[in-house]
Amino acid sequence: MENNSTSPNEDLQAIRAIMERSSKFLSLSGLSGIFAGVCALIGAAIAWFPILDSGHVTFGEYMDGSGDWTMTGSRYYLALDAMLVLVFAVLGAIFFSQRNARKSGQLAWTHSTRRLLVHLLIPLVSGGIFILILVLQGNLMLVASVMLIFYGLSLVNAGKFTFGEIHYLGLTQIVLGILAGIFVHHGLLFWTIGFGLMHIVYGIVMFYRHER
Repeated sequence: MENNSTSPNEDLQAIRAIMERSSKFLSLSGLSGIFAGVCALIGAAIAWFPILDSGHVTFGEYMDGSGDWTMTGSRYYLALDAMLVLVFAVLGAIFFSQRNARKSGQLAWTHSTRRLLVHLLIPLVSGGIFILILVLQGNLMLVASVMLIFYGLSLVNAGKFTFGEIHYLGLTQIVLGILAGIFVHHGLLFWTIGFGLMHIVYGIVMFYRHER
């Protein structure tokens, strides 16, 4: 007669896996991070070459207001550029996460998803309001730093509801944000590393660990 009994360790591992699936959002795809990073790199290139490297104003002059401010449309151009990067990154995250959920036979929208979004959006919305205040006051020096720091806080806050890599990505963004606040004239460089390169790196790590 075949013995189908399992060991206590196997039972505990099965129970732990069930509890993790019920308490964490595990449909987040590493491909969404890679896609967001590529969008950020494209957005940074669009911001740098046509406007900041056009010969009319350098990045440092643009940030501290000492350059040629006759290009009034450049602010709106950069704001539109940033908004498009955000929109495409969010759409990519939704698309790849839903696809990953279908492949694994899970629901993309669960109680864990809602909790993750709430904890993600509280620092994110707060940071967005603070950035808007800085822009309206004409204080652009710390915009890149604030974006990275508040985004990092959002990821750290939401990291407990999904893969552990998100927590460490958030810590990386916070460190880059602090550096961007110290070296303000290199803010775009740190922004590009944080939102572009780091998203790609962590996206690849997540894909190979959890999807491949």
